[in-house]
Amino acid sequence: MTSMGENCFKPLQNTKKITPMPPPMPRFAATSCPCKCLVSKNSTPPRGRNNNVSPAAIEFWERLFYQGYKADVCINTDNGGVVYAHSNILAMSTPVFRGMLKQANCHRRWRTISITGVPHDAVQVFIRFLYTSSYEKEEMDEFVLPLLVLSHVYVVPHLKRECEQKLELSLLTIDNVVDVFQLALLCDAPRLSLICHRKVLKNFKVVSETEGWKTMKLSHPALEKEIVESMVDEDIIKKEKIRKNKEREIYLQLYEAMEALVHICRDGCRTIGPHDKDFKANQPCKYTACNGLELLVRHFAGCKLRVRGGCVHCNRMWQLLELHSRLCVDPDYCRVPLCRNFKERISKQNKKDEIRWKILVQKILRTRGIGIASCFLPQ
Repeated sequence: MTSMGENCFKPLQNTKKITPMPPPMPRFAATSCPCKCLVSKNSTPPRGRNNNVSPAAIEFWERLFYQGYKADVCINTDNGGVVYAHSNILAMSTPVFRGMLKQANCHRRWRTISITGVPHDAVQVFIRFLYTSSYEKEEMDEFVLPLLVLSHVYVVPHLKRECEQKLELSLLTIDNVVDVFQLALLCDAPRLSLICHRKVLKNFKVVSETEGWKTMKLSHPALEKEIVESMVDEDIIKKEKIRKNKEREIYLQLYEAMEALVHICRDGCRTIGPHDKDFKANQPCKYTACNGLELLVRHFAGCKLRVRGGCVHCNRMWQLLELHSRLCVDPDYCRVPLCRNFKERISKQNKKDEIRWKILVQKILRTRGIGIASCFLPQ
C-alpha cells in the first residue's frame, strides 16, 4: 500500500475525537472534482440497488440528496470538492457525525466539516448511502476500499458489512489482497482479514511479487514477518497432516491384513485354508489384502530361512502373527498358527517392547474407531 504508513493508523487510534480523519487509501489518487453537487431538478439521479428499500423511497431520498433542498451542512473533500447534506440526517445516521456537527464551524445557517484522505466521489457515494441505504454496483466496485474505511471510521455497520461481503465474494484479487488485508486489520474486519490471510498463504509466491507486498515490506515489516512465519507454520501443519494420513493408511493396511489372516486360517480362501474347508479358487475374495497374504503364507511355509532375522518376508510374517496374537481375544480356539504361543511369550517380553506393541494395537483400533476387531470375536 503506497500510503499505508503511520498516517493510516492515526484515524483509527483517534476515533473518539470529535473530527475523525479517514486514513489515506492504498494506491488511490484523490480524484479532482469540479464539484457540482447541487444538481438541477432536471438531472436524473442514479437508481439504487438495495432490494430491501422500495424504488419510490430510494428515488425520494436521492432527490433530497442531489437537489440539496434546505441543506445546511457543507462537507469539504480532497482537491476542493464539496458535498452538501442535511445535519438532521447525518446526525441520525451515525453518532460520529452527531459529535462532529456539534463542534462544526457555523456560518449563517451552514455548518462545515471535512472528510479528507479518500476520493471525493467516494465521499459522495458514502453520504448518499446514508440517505438511501443503496448504492450502484459500479460505484461499489470502484470505491469498495474507501467505503470500507469510511463505514468503519464513521460507524455505519450495514455499509461495512456490504463492503466486506463484496470483497469476499467477488472483488478480492491477487493484486489487491495485501492492501485489503491491511485495511481489514485496521478496520476490525476479522472474517475479511482471515480470508485475505488464507488467500495470501495459498498464493504466496504470486502475492509476494505484487506491488502491494513490496510496499508492505517497507511500511509494515512486522506484518510481513508475521505472514512469513504463518506461512512456515502452515507448511509444518501440512507436512504433519500428510505424515498422519500416511500413518493412518499403514494402520488400516495392518488391520486389513489381520482380517485377511483370520479369514484364511478360519474359512479358507482361493488356494490356502484349513484342511476341513473347501477352497474357493474361482470366487472373488472380499478381503483386499488376501491375495498378497496368501503369497506370504506360502513363502513362510516353504522358506528354509524361516527363523527370525533370516528372511525379510518371513520376518514380516512373524510380525503379523505376533500382532494378531495381541489383537486376538480367544487364543484357545483361534485357528491362526502360533497364536497361543505368542500370547504366552507376552509376559516374558521386556517393558519397552510391551509398551511399543500396546501403542501399535491402540492406534490400529483407534484408526478403525472400534474397541475390538470384529474378526476376533468368538464364532
